[in-house]
Amino acid sequence: MAIGGGGEGTIGRLKGSQVVAIDIRKSELLEAPDGALKIIMDARDLQFLDHTFNTATAFFTMMYIKGNDHEKVFREVNRVLKPGGKFLIWDAIIHKSTDGKKDRVIVPLNIKLPKGDVETGYGVALPEEDHDLDYYISLAKKTGFKVISEKSENKVLFLELQKPN
Repeated sequence: MAIGGGGEGTIGRLKGSQVVAIDIRKSELLEAPDGALKIIMDARDLQFLDHTFNTATAFFTMMYIKGNDHEKVFREVNRVLKPGGKFLIWDAIIHKSTDGKKDRVIVPLNIKLPKGDVETGYGVALPEEDHDLDYYISLAKKTGFKVISEKSENKVLFLELQKPN
């Protein structure tokens, strides 16, 4: 399952028909390349049975979800993952505004894929608190995930989380 699977549809491009791509916005799903099963759905209220998926992904999606909804999303992902399932997160490291002058951030990306590169950029309002590795790791632990690996580089983070068996 790819949360925020619309737009460039990166996970769908990589795994094709193995992916169930969800996005709250129909327009984002229409924009995504064909291959994945596309469903309009809110990640805060996943309409799947418990223990449905082996893997869930969020590819530059959490930045578009309000911070006070992140815990709901993590809990829902935990619920729909099978025991031992993985939650993979790629996102921008975004710090809250400290001077009050800047209210948005733009994150340019060049995504290297087997069938061609995707150049894109994402822009969002600055959060009320820092959204960095520490933030997401704390959220993961609070919602019952085990952190398997973590990485941050060039203002981008990656987390591999696992639902306990």
